[in-house]
Amino acid sequence: MSIQNIEIAAMLSQLADLLEIEGDNPFRVRAYRNAARLVETLPRSVAAMIAAGEDLSELPGIGDALATKMREMVATGHLAALEKEEQHVPATLSDLLKVPGLGPKRVHVIYEHLSIHTLADLSKAVEAGRIRELPGFGEKTEVMIRQYLRDRKPGSLRARRTTVEQLIGPLMDLLGHAPGVKQVTAAGSYRRQAETLGDVDLLVACPESDEVSRLFVENEDVAEVLVRGKTKSSVRLRSGLQVDLRVVPESSYGAALHYFTGSKAHNIAIRTRGLQAGLKINEYGVFKGTDQVGGRREEDVFHAVGLPFIEPELRENRGEIEAAEKGLLPRLVTFADLHGDLHIHTDATDGLDSLESMARAAQAKGYEYLAVTDHSKRMTMVHGLNATRLARQLRDIDKLNATLKGFRLLKSIEVDILDDGSLDLSDDILRDLDLVVVAVHSRLTLCRDRQTERMIRAMDNPYATILAHPTGRLINERPPMNIDLERLLKAAGERGCAVELNSQPTRLDLNDVACRLAHDLGVKVALSTDAHCASELDFMRHGIAQARRGWLTADDVLNTRSWRDLQPLLKRV
Repeated sequence: MSIQNIEIAAMLSQLADLLEIEGDNPFRVRAYRNAARLVETLPRSVAAMIAAGEDLSELPGIGDALATKMREMVATGHLAALEKEEQHVPATLSDLLKVPGLGPKRVHVIYEHLSIHTLADLSKAVEAGRIRELPGFGEKTEVMIRQYLRDRKPGSLRARRTTVEQLIGPLMDLLGHAPGVKQVTAAGSYRRQAETLGDVDLLVACPESDEVSRLFVENEDVAEVLVRGKTKSSVRLRSGLQVDLRVVPESSYGAALHYFTGSKAHNIAIRTRGLQAGLKINEYGVFKGTDQVGGRREEDVFHAVGLPFIEPELRENRGEIEAAEKGLLPRLVTFADLHGDLHIHTDATDGLDSLESMARAAQAKGYEYLAVTDHSKRMTMVHGLNATRLARQLRDIDKLNATLKGFRLLKSIEVDILDDGSLDLSDDILRDLDLVVVAVHSRLTLCRDRQTERMIRAMDNPYATILAHPTGRLINERPPMNIDLERLLKAAGERGCAVELNSQPTRLDLNDVACRLAHDLGVKVALSTDAHCASELDFMRHGIAQARRGWLTADDVLNTRSWRDLQPLLKRV
């Protein structure tokens, strides 16, 4: 049975968690985390790369030792180093790292002092008032942990979109080559580009076929067959993801695609318009009485109810039908609109690739510019840049820019917002940069008013250009900060500071609703990848999907401008 990239990444990430809890070398821990992050987002299967005889140590950040471990996982499905570590530290302790306020050191204290292994153990200790008695904790931490445990819904986590892509990609490829199959589409919230998914609907245009169903249910990644039939089958994959297969004739494919794409609220609104026009619209087609008058193409459905085509990302019944009726649908931003990326890291701090490698990769994507935004000195764990090291990097950028034709590296930094809202580097340094990205990386649990005020004070600095990952969330890992987002966005607009839509698949911060709010308030959005290696520049597609769900147009996005047109927008003083 072939092991998937997400399974390899999970083992590496678990090993990093346990080593960190045990207090192992932080550089070793970071190496495992970086490897997990890289593997999870690789466009190709690690197993396939090994089968092709490729050298894994040529991947950024993967040395011989890590490459050996990856080959071990592909060959055996296990990681001996992880199993050895689990003899010292319970694997379930990694779940505790997701609890706000519990870093590795605190998890270690809880384990050593109270013999807590699981979230259930932690809940009992909290209710008994035992957490506050531990050194370095206190009542405030106990209250925060209790709130998280009460709000948490076990088993409710939805899979991140990038995870689902890896799971269903091979399955779609398999079905697409089956006899008689004309088209295969992943519909549902996947096609609407939702950031997380509970399940996936695969739609196949094909005559009724036992062969398609057989290939689907007998796939090696299937753990359980829930339903099997000629036109409908349902399975649960090894990962736990449920995937449903629908087989429809080509004459109904467009109507079925609309129906199974959803959302439910959008579909109800469209069907209601159809009824008002004397039509019946369902997954089989568009009908006038008993006659099918459309449904082969998805456009048939919208045409039947007097509307232009509505992009899947907008189909949430959040005003898209009314906008379509009035001819006011936005022309959503696309990758072709972008001229550059305004947030990336190099190996000067926690990135994996050099300045030149990142520049060449961005240039190969057709970009005109790339902002180099390594961390500032407050981020000591990633060797953040002080004034001296930043000045050295700026000189290196000048030298590299002299060799690049039709492309420009922008001088920047991701500077930490300190507890009082001041910035981690002085204005004397920041004024020499092309732009300044400001970000919160600490004290994420401040109360709503203090956190909001802190971030607004940071934007008061005239050199602050972009507020990075504004809510600080990590999908399925860390909740957003408690901030007054509308007030924050209004303050950004008033100060001429853009806000970032961070395209990292674990962040996608801002979310789609916040993007729509920024659009409505006229706040510019920087669509950036926060890439830590050259391959992560491809994360831009995730940000574009989120932007489109948030109704963002090219005009809303800061980096759709050429460098000449962007410059005036970056300078507040």
